[in-house]
Amino acid sequence: MSHEVIFDPGALREFDKQPRAAQERLGEVLDGLAEEPRPPGAVKLTGVDAYRLRVGTYRIVYAIKDDQLVVLIAKVGHRRDLYKEVETIRRRLK
Repeated sequence: MSHEVIFDPGALREFDKQPRAAQERLGEVLDGLAEEPRPPGAVKLTGVDAYRLRVGTYRIVYAIKDDQLVVLIAKVGHRRDLYKEVETIRRRLK
């Protein structure tokens, strides 16, 4: 079954701020999450019910709601900035 990929509004703004080439690469991966929400390379995060996926130097943090068939994108950004905002990730996943 296919999942629906939904962005948190803040994550969508972060995605829109990325360079065009990064948006294209991230977009391909995000489209793939609809079919396979736990692809090879997805890492379960500790302390948060979420997963991290590497796309070059960029990261996607997301939660999977299997009962609703939804993948909620919580954070998108460059790896140097992403983990500084763990509280933002927690807040967006509630």
